Amino acid sequence: MSETPAVVVDRLTKAYDGQPAVDGLSFTVERGEVFGLLGPNGAGKTTTVETLEGYRKPDDGTVRVLDLDPVGDRRRLAPRIGVMLQEGGLYPGIRPLEALRLFAAYYEHHESPDALLDLVGLRPMAGKLVRRLSGGQKQRLSLALALIGRPEVVFLDEPTAGMDPHARLTTWEVITGLKERGATVILTTHAMDEAERLCDRVAIIDGGGLVALGTPGDLTRSAGGGETLFTAAPGLDTAALAAALLLAPAAVVETKPGEYVVHADSSPELVAALTAWLRDQGVALGDLRAGRRSLEEVFLQVTSEPSAAGGEEP
Repeated sequence: MSETPAVVVDRLTKAYDGQPAVDGLSFTVERGEVFGLLGPNGAGKTTTVETLEGYRKPDDGTVRVLDLDPVGDRRRLAPRIGVMLQEGGLYPGIRPLEALRLFAAYYEHHESPDALLDLVGLRPMAGKLVRRLSGGQKQRLSLALALIGRPEVVFLDEPTAGMDPHARLTTWEVITGLKERGATVILTTHAMDEAERLCDRVAIIDGGGLVALGTPGDLTRSAGGGETLFTAAPGLDTAALAAALLLAPAAVVETKPGEYVVHADSSPELVAALTAWLRDQGVALGDLRAGRRSLEEVFLQVTSEPSAAGGEEP
């Protein structure tokens, strides 16, 4: 396997009408990695991905995909990447199997259209017109079309949007299979559980700049350092609990009804004292997370902080 990263973004800048959509963004994606690109609407995700796909040219900085310039080397790069758009844009009068066979004809080496149809669970819809497919079925077809050319790098934009739980799980299995065969996946999603489940690393961008980068585990552990979060009955005497834990009264806070944060380094002794106090009060413990927050909580924390860059995506 080549030591050259699959994707390199180096100080990428792109503006529209003088307003920066991406401002000095830098990150790399290793080959065979599932990499999540997360951010609120208008953060710069779409501009970044479209630049990597060769649809937009940077105003400043550079991007490389498989060590190629997505714009200058487009003819060489296009057969090696797969792109799944949130809106597929297929002719509504075509049928799924017809579309897959058509796209397969564009590649010298391609996957079996029939096998891909089975892989994404669309065999019963093989002869149905695209315009009659549900939103989730269209998403699955878009995924199959992105994979038809056996791509080395796959760009997936909100791949499970509109899917039912079964189809969502099937899509997750497909993405895992891509990683197992050595493909690189760039995934944009608003589903934090999806990113936490699938991604080796995630980059969170806001206002066109990078605000967090790391594995989901690293980000959730670092954000939750020095805190223990638990759920129980609402309205607990937090001052009494703090005293039982040998902490200052303000160290225990009820952030929402029934949701509590203990601002102290987690330790076996603190957890034991917490559960013992709840037992003595006759209160059932709901959920307990020591020294860790969810990826969604990390996302909300880092994207709510002021950012130096601030543009809107078109």
